[in-house]
Amino acid sequence: MNDITIGIIGVGNVGSTLAFNLAISGLCNTILLKDIREDFTKAMALDISQAAKASNNNTKVKACFSKDEFKNCKIIIITAGIARKPNMSREDLLLTNTKIVKNIFDEVQEQNKDAIFIIVSNPLDTMVYAALEKSKLSRNRVFGMAGALDTSRFKHYIEEKLTINYKNIDALVIGSHSNKMVPLINHVKIDDKLLIDILNKEDINYILENTQNGGAKIVELLKTGSAYFAPAHCCFLMCKAIITDSKDVFSCSVKLLGEYNYNDLPLGVPCILGKNGIEEVLELELSKEELDELKNSMSVIENSINLLKGVKNETNI
Repeated sequence: MNDITIGIIGVGNVGSTLAFNLAISGLCNTILLKDIREDFTKAMALDISQAAKASNNNTKVKACFSKDEFKNCKIIIITAGIARKPNMSREDLLLTNTKIVKNIFDEVQEQNKDAIFIIVSNPLDTMVYAALEKSKLSRNRVFGMAGALDTSRFKHYIEEKLTINYKNIDALVIGSHSNKMVPLINHVKIDDKLLIDILNKEDINYILENTQNGGAKIVELLKTGSAYFAPAHCCFLMCKAIITDSKDVFSCSVKLLGEYNYNDLPLGVPCILGKNGIEEVLELELSKEELDELKNSMSVIENSINLLKGVKNETNI
């Protein structure tokens, strides 16, 4: 058991599932939960604590409602925000969730001076931008979980179309967390074979279309919410990489500093995660077509940020 505290802000489906994953894993010894719903948060803390005991570990889960309680976290995951509804784009969430994210940093940053922040709130990439702007922290300590989730969806749809036995799918999604994401189909390997040498064009197009609309499909089916098991588990794996200093590679929404010819804008790209958060941003060799797709993907983020800046000028958000 590591003497580590992890904070989760927003105890909805993603936040509570993440807390459960952390509690039963024994990865940390304290989990702090923060949400505007006090009784609900207390109930989740009790329920998840009892699940930890069923797993025979002594992880403590605590509901926090004051600045003094929510402190000394190694990692803070922010999932708070209004929920996405059917036919609602991530950009529709922009203004309200920006206020929520910035208010969170006002409440918790002082008591968690060394924390690494993982942003999950949507629209993801723009929330990373808002969090960086508000916190003034370096990019290794404020970044978003999105590409890891999009990659898991990519692998799911690849697996659907495979009729061969295999041991490993090596795949990656980069770009914005939107339907303009860039699944790197030409780079996918099934064991040591390229996917494009295994599947036909129709199957490839099916994989790409469903990956790019993977989150929206779940929203459509649920009608009253969005995905949570896969997002929560991807967050858990990122926390694990940081706590264990594993140097594993995840696609994260990170502020670019010249990589891929972009500056001061967040974008989902492969990163090495370790004890300091993002240890290194990896720059892939991409084809002209892939670079063009990445440019289109970045335009989604630029448009959201420009909207945010325009509103900021008018309403002082």
